[in-house]
Amino acid sequence: MTRVSLHRLFLSTSALRVFIAAAAVALSVAMQWLPGPGNAHSADEWLRDHFVRWRASDTAELRVAVIDIDEASLAEIGPWPWPRDRVAALLESLLSDYGVRGVALDMVLPEPADPEGDARLAALAQHEPVVLALAFDYVSRAVPLRVGALAGGAATSEPSRMAVASGFVANHAGLARAGWTGNIGFVPDEDGVLRHFPMWTLFEGRKYPALSLALFDCCARPPLPNREGSIALSSSGGKLEAFARVPFSRNWSAYTVVSAADVLNLRVPLSALSGRLALTGSSALGLSDRVATPLSASTAGVMAHAAQLSALLDAEAGIAPTRWPGRWLAAAFSLLVAALAVYSFPRLPAASNMALLGGTALAWLGLAYMISPHDAYFSASGPLWSNLFLLMVAVPFDWQVTQQASRQLLGTLRQYVANSVVDELLRLNMRDPLAPVRREVTTLIADMEGYTGQVEALSMDEAVRLTRDFLDCLTRPVLEKGGTLDKYTGDGLVAFWGAPLPMDEHADLALDAARKILLEVQRFSLARQQAGKPPLRVRIGVESGVAMAGDFGSSSRSIYTAVGDSVNIASRLQELARDFPHDIIIGQGTVMYARRHRFVPLGEVTLRGKEKPTMLFALEADGL
Repeated sequence: MTRVSLHRLFLSTSALRVFIAAAAVALSVAMQWLPGPGNAHSADEWLRDHFVRWRASDTAELRVAVIDIDEASLAEIGPWPWPRDRVAALLESLLSDYGVRGVALDMVLPEPADPEGDARLAALAQHEPVVLALAFDYVSRAVPLRVGALAGGAATSEPSRMAVASGFVANHAGLARAGWTGNIGFVPDEDGVLRHFPMWTLFEGRKYPALSLALFDCCARPPLPNREGSIALSSSGGKLEAFARVPFSRNWSAYTVVSAADVLNLRVPLSALSGRLALTGSSALGLSDRVATPLSASTAGVMAHAAQLSALLDAEAGIAPTRWPGRWLAAAFSLLVAALAVYSFPRLPAASNMALLGGTALAWLGLAYMISPHDAYFSASGPLWSNLFLLMVAVPFDWQVTQQASRQLLGTLRQYVANSVVDELLRLNMRDPLAPVRREVTTLIADMEGYTGQVEALSMDEAVRLTRDFLDCLTRPVLEKGGTLDKYTGDGLVAFWGAPLPMDEHADLALDAARKILLEVQRFSLARQQAGKPPLRVRIGVESGVAMAGDFGSSSRSIYTAVGDSVNIASRLQELARDFPHDIIIGQGTVMYARRHRFVPLGEVTLRGKEKPTMLFALEADGL
């Protein structure tokens, strides 16, 4: 295959290469704006979980305190459930003794207990900055949950912005007049990890805030009566998400966690709780309020509410990460990689292209790490899946195209040159062995003397057979001696040595081939004479010099050939052989380059197109 043909092969595949790149970009874009398959979603969350852990800060959270009904509290005060009077005492101590700004109770009390304690809790919930919990159910059941009496809630004009609940577990009717209530129900991801909270829940036409949002609205200063436009609902492509991603921006060690028993017995320093928002819950295994989060496989559920409360406070303080167009950045990155692939894949080997995709994947991971706190809903794995698609489809495709071109190129080369030369080209891994180069070459031109007279009395089949057999006598020695077959000239050929591979012995090898051609033709001629046919004579011209060797031609047709003055002289020498008794006529350039042969001078002749005479030579005993 010529260079022009190779060029056409690559052009014919360019449209398919662009299509593959476009499909890779479409895959990334689809993952940004369409629900992805389970594997893609899992990959996204796996990446985000690692980003969360790497980014989580140890800076102390001084605005939030967690009151933990832990194992030590149960051992000191008594097993759960505690009398309601003791729960009320805990809340009162936090508000009066420690001066917290507000307290949320991360547990539902669906059944009444001791009347005095329930009354104290009801009074606190009605008149103090206390937020009671209720838990909504988001699973469709044959018999919906209806436990306890709902409290709070407000009418809403935008139900599409809410997570829709199917049932609930609420506090008993004695606590139904609570001023503030917050939802602690959630829906974990498929892997059981809590990453999102339903910040607003719609149930029977009314909206209910999450526990952290209710505590924030109840007790943060300045109070904000409606949080629907805040961080509670995160924008996603113009549609507000019903479930907001919890940032988990701080490690658990950053939170102040005190034992409930220490609060009841006033063993906690005032400075540890004063002025903070308090969340009361339990880490005790017996109470079974444990959840998996990106920060840990098991932690108290109240800590997840604390993390979301921190995010609300950060947004209020103006220190939350600003919004970035993560989806558009991911799509643009995939488009850039695809464009780079279209340019580089046909130009680089497969290993380099694989390294390129690996490098861009690492670059995207770094960029995704930067974007992740600024966009809760872009697909971090989208560009990686796009790169994987390119790796699995585009790299093999271009490798196959390259192999096809190589096979065709090798097939073409084997028609030009000896197998040993092709093998050497493969070993050297030359990128374009047919590209024109300036080389020292020796050209051999041979044809049959009196060809027209030989074939005019023959039938078509006999003439074709004679021509083919004669050309075989010329071709075999050329290829055996490592020559490059330029072209056939009807009853002859043009060959040269020194390209595409440079050769130190190009002149001697050409002369070896000339001797071998002469012997082959003599044997063939003898066999014809024995059959009663006329003898054959071959005329050969050989000359050496600098020439341009390579793939030449037009945009529609090309050939691998050598061009130069020495080539023209070889042609003139071959013509002069008819005037000499010698079958091989050699130019003075070849005599200068040859090392293993001896020559006989034939005198000077002025060649056609030359002003000065040229010395001619023959090989010693060239008829042997």
